[in-house]
Amino acid sequence: MAARQMHLGAFLFNLGNHSAGWRMPSTRTDGLMDFAFYRELAEIAERGKFDLLFHSDGLGINDTYDAVLRHSVTIRPEPLTLLSALSAVTTRIGLAATVSTTYHEPYHIARMVGMLDFLSEGRAALNLVTSSTDLEARNFGRDTHLDHAERYERARECVDVLRRLWDSWEDGALVFDTASGQVADPALIHRADWRGRFFTVRGPLNMPRPPQGHPVIIQAGISEPGQALAAQVADVVFSIQRTLAASQTSYAAAKQRVIAHGRSAEAMKILPGLMPIVGRTRMEAEAKDRALQDLVPASLAVSYLSDEVQHDLARYSLDGPLPDLPETNAQKGRLHLIREQARDGLTIRQIATHLVQNRGHMRLVGTAEEIADVMQTWFEGGACDGFNILAASHPQGLAEFVDQVVPELQQRGLFRHDYAGTTLRAHLGLPKPANVFA
Repeated sequence: MAARQMHLGAFLFNLGNHSAGWRMPSTRTDGLMDFAFYRELAEIAERGKFDLLFHSDGLGINDTYDAVLRHSVTIRPEPLTLLSALSAVTTRIGLAATVSTTYHEPYHIARMVGMLDFLSEGRAALNLVTSSTDLEARNFGRDTHLDHAERYERARECVDVLRRLWDSWEDGALVFDTASGQVADPALIHRADWRGRFFTVRGPLNMPRPPQGHPVIIQAGISEPGQALAAQVADVVFSIQRTLAASQTSYAAAKQRVIAHGRSAEAMKILPGLMPIVGRTRMEAEAKDRALQDLVPASLAVSYLSDEVQHDLARYSLDGPLPDLPETNAQKGRLHLIREQARDGLTIRQIATHLVQNRGHMRLVGTAEEIADVMQTWFEGGACDGFNILAASHPQGLAEFVDQVVPELQQRGLFRHDYAGTTLRAHLGLPKPANVFA
């Protein structure tokens, strides 16, 4: 039996995952809307044999706080168009697009992501998000966002519809018999005939079943409804964990939830976010980290935190405790993590600094060997199935991880030397789903 190996995702967040990544000398600020910039990132990640390239997205600009607009990159390239273009210049790496189930209809999602699966020959993934703010709602004819629980119910129903649409053409439904003139076999084409609380969809989809059957489904919600949704439908979970003990507890609970829904524990891969700051020496890595932190305006850090908790914190003492915060209709899981930091005694300034550095994820500063040590401890210690890598700056941060940390993981037998399959499901060790109609 082959030794278990890590799965790695490359988290693309514009010019870098650190809020000051765009200010690093190696970062091309003119690359934000330049295809060549993203092509280079995809080529670096594929050279590193990553399972997938994940493109984050949102459906609005946060203009509530002047400091966010003034000091951070709020532009979001449209992911499905970008990843479709990248499918033509890559051959193995998975391509994951973020799509909101709150502001898209299942038929649209099924067609767009299904087409990406065809263009990439079976490498597409769909990161399901429910969106989180009223700012997004106001771009789609609503004054306020759907209630938190309701939008997760909508997301669950959306997945059910997607699967029926992707399955609506059985294998063999396309005939193209030039002698008889038959294009398709109607007996193998099925309507979705879905009528639920949120969606009414007749179907069938107007394209054949995607190469993977169902493109890979990713979920990143950390609230209770998000975790429940992941246990039922997700192939991959992007999690936020800061300590080994917390990740071990969360990992075990998540796997038990998957089993309780009648699925194998291996049917869902859990990848916590990791921001690596890599140096040839620890001193070099620490100098890079300090350079990044020194470039973050204090006003931006507090504005980021205020936005997360939906409460203006600028009027409080930054070196004092976080005030009691009311529940919001935004990202409840992130609010819970912020409250945990406050209970640990962190001040507003400290919590804000942590958030603006790495958006709440774990940050490792050190040599390739030191970073690999921690990754190995987590992986072998029952805390994860791999990691979602958030390079601080692009492309340098991603290239440093690929050129320094990946060889160290490979040498230890923890990560592949080359791709064994051609589809994202093959990379993840996931079977092609059976067709519900067959």
